[in-house]
Amino acid sequence: EFLLTMAEVYEEVVGGALKLKGVTSGGVKKSKKKKKAKKIVETIEKVELKTSEKTAAQKAFKKVQDKRQTERILKKAEKTHKQRVEDLNKHLDDLTEHYDIPKVSWTK
Repeated sequence: EFLLTMAEVYEEVVGGALKLKGVTSGGVKKSKKKKKAKKIVETIEKVELKTSEKTAAQKAFKKVQDKRQTERILKKAEKTHKQRVEDLNKHLDDLTEHYDIPKVSWTK
């Protein structure tokens, strides 16, 4: 009968690297890390140069944004946390009962 040993099964296997159709070169060439790092540094420098050149409108917008931010900070610094909590409690006391959370009970 037709019985093969393990060694006989693998005799017909072709060894070596896989070959791609239509590719005659030796393989994929890897890029040099040093060149890649230099390119990254150059692109970062270009981006920094572009961001530093702002238009008049962009400068005015940034100025107004900074002004508003300082106003917000000063407004928050006027009151202490304790005063803010007291104001919130006072506001909640002034609200009508319509806004109260209804009591939920399974027994009633």
